[in-house]
Amino acid sequence: MNEFSTLLLKHFDKHGRKLPWRENISPYKIWLSEIMLQQTTVVTVIPYFENFLNTFPTVTALAKADLDDVLHLWQGLGYYSRARNLHKCAGVIVAEHNGAFPTSEEALLKLPGIGPYTAAAISSIAFNNVSTVVDGNVERVISRLYRINTPLPTAKGEITVLAKQLNDTQRPSDYSGAIMDLGATICTPRNPKCHMCPVSTLCAGLKHGDAASYPKKLPKKKRPEKTGVAYIIQNEHGDIYLERRPETGLLAKMWQVPNEGWETSEPNTLQHLNIEKPQKIGKIRHVFTHFGLELDVFYARSKAPSTKGFFPLDALPPTPTLMKKVIAELQNL
Repeated sequence: MNEFSTLLLKHFDKHGRKLPWRENISPYKIWLSEIMLQQTTVVTVIPYFENFLNTFPTVTALAKADLDDVLHLWQGLGYYSRARNLHKCAGVIVAEHNGAFPTSEEALLKLPGIGPYTAAAISSIAFNNVSTVVDGNVERVISRLYRINTPLPTAKGEITVLAKQLNDTQRPSDYSGAIMDLGATICTPRNPKCHMCPVSTLCAGLKHGDAASYPKKLPKKKRPEKTGVAYIIQNEHGDIYLERRPETGLLAKMWQVPNEGWETSEPNTLQHLNIEKPQKIGKIRHVFTHFGLELDVFYARSKAPSTKGFFPLDALPPTPTLMKKVIAELQNL
């Protein structure tokens, strides 16, 4: 053990976070939690994780599930490609690995939706292998510890090399959890709690009084803005008309109200719904990772004799947060 891991693990033994995926650790739990935690906070993830585990207690149960059921449980977490890859990966594990997760990083990396960080996390935490986990928390810890002036993401390689040197070979599972906890609870992005840090005596950033200025990052590019129109269409029963999005791309396979203007210049054809003249009832704003979006929301009644494509408000298929915002504009009627 090196001095860094010794101090860190001593602190972890007393103050490690109590998280549901750390109870009776299994590769399935670690995989599920790590996929959910991408771009999402622990507080948000916990109820989703527990609900998922109750519904799909094993990777085999998840593999056998209908994708719509998986997407339905995922609603509100965003980044829906994670849910689709989760379902696809479960199928591969069952079909090609007899329902057992591979134990090595190399084999884990071949699975759908599993990148270097997730593979290292599963390998180290679930299987107690010496693997180097480098997420945003670890990047921050290492950047401050060594005062790395190379900005992210360019510094990722340098950070990984240094992080690897600090790995604990005796307790790799606990060490991975400990260093991630350090970044999440003490070595935080703003106002780091250096006075509480178990490795403060080793930190170059603290020594020079500028820890909070690390990691260095390139200036953010201005997020593009897009606009469009969305149509809430109800039939005589009050059901809402929805259409399914394409098999690939943004919000793939989710359901949406008819909309136009922000993804394609082609107008949405609504003649088959026999609608009256739409009236504007509101405007919503939604922010995706790479762009912001404003949609003018219009409302119309449909006189279409068929109920195909119409869903009761209390039994909607998997709809993304964007569309939930649109549908909420019904309150303005």
